[in-house]
Amino acid sequence: MRVFSHTCSNTEIVCALGAADCLIGCDDDSDFPVDVVSRLPKLGRDLDLRVDEVIAMQPDLVLTSLTVPGHESIVDAINAAGIATLVCDPLSLDDIYRDIRRIAAALAIPARGERLIAEMRAAMPSHANPDGPRVLIEWWPKPVIAPTRQAWATDLIELAGGINPWATIDAKSAPLTDEQIFATPPDVIAMSWCGVKVANYRSDVVSRRPGWQQVPAVRDQRIVAISEEFLGRPGPRVVEGYRQLRAAIAAVTP
Repeated sequence: MRVFSHTCSNTEIVCALGAADCLIGCDDDSDFPVDVVSRLPKLGRDLDLRVDEVIAMQPDLVLTSLTVPGHESIVDAINAAGIATLVCDPLSLDDIYRDIRRIAAALAIPARGERLIAEMRAAMPSHANPDGPRVLIEWWPKPVIAPTRQAWATDLIELAGGINPWATIDAKSAPLTDEQIFATPPDVIAMSWCGVKVANYRSDVVSRRPGWQQVPAVRDQRIVAISEEFLGRPGPRVVEGYRQLRAAIAAVTP
């Protein structure tokens, strides 16, 4: 089967399933595994995907998503050309497992999908704690954008033993005001800025915000950098995001 992957998380799922040889191309943001993506044609980012070139490659299947507003137009254009798509838009950890299962089924390797899901579940034991520390994952620093109720990252926080105070907001993510943050100040802040290399995350961007010195995470220097590869991509490497979150939360929990 000839597969084009439009989303880095889908690329990583295919490779974790041991089906990298099916990939004939990917989006510009797919950067892992390096030995696989380095040899693949890259045909653009997100909404700038060069659809005509994708169609010209004659894939049997395009793996894409609705995680970026406007992706619908990409999906529609590919479908209009008579090419099958598999669209992922996970809102929970269970949805991520479901997408792995769907992709494995489409590649005719369902047993590998079940094995990968089992491995991920085993690597992320539950430390759920209703009295756990409040955790802010920053997907963007200005304005602060955080996962909310319809976000698998909220599930990850809870699994790792923390609480997302903004899980009451009925959205995938939301910009937060200082007032919202001060009302339920986080004990841990995880910088996971989308599209930014982790080497360029700077805790002083967080700590120097006016009024934030009163926030426990800032006051007690509990600002951690966790790459968006692990907290921003709904694929196999959320396991590493969990591990790093768990370590940060365990350092706070008595």
